[in-house]
Amino acid sequence: MEVKLITGGAHADERGLVTFFNDFGEIRADRFYTVRASQVHQVRGWIGHQREHKWFTALAGCLVLAVVKPNNWQAPSQNLEIRRFTLSFDHPALLHVPPGHAFASMMLTPDALLGVFSTGKIEDAASDDFRFAKDTWPFDKFDTEVEKD
Repeated sequence: MEVKLITGGAHADERGLVTFFNDFGEIRADRFYTVRASQVHQVRGWIGHQREHKWFTALAGCLVLAVVKPNNWQAPSQNLEIRRFTLSFDHPALLHVPPGHAFASMMLTPDALLGVFSTGKIEDAASDDFRFAKDTWPFDKFDTEVEKD
């Protein structure tokens, strides 16, 4: 299963704004949480899962989410392909990261708020939580274009 960016949409009128994702299929999430960084351009991650699915969306502001597929969960290569996705509240998108991947995030605006749907119960999360050092894969040089499948 591959990482997939699902484009959403928005409708605005005199009553306000509605954003939506009509084409993402079924999400069987066990939990939902939000992440807000203490400062802009601070890298959070790398965190990987072998069993959990994750779906990410920008609830406010703009952020970059980087995704890599470790070739070895104890000592991964540092020369793996890194895919970077810009998520922005102004351009609704939902990023599905299936099991077998690690991710990191960086908020680009002070108001950025990342929403995360996740499979797996919180009490089981520790057995599927792989943390890698921030410098395992480069994140300091990134582009801010949205990658589309």
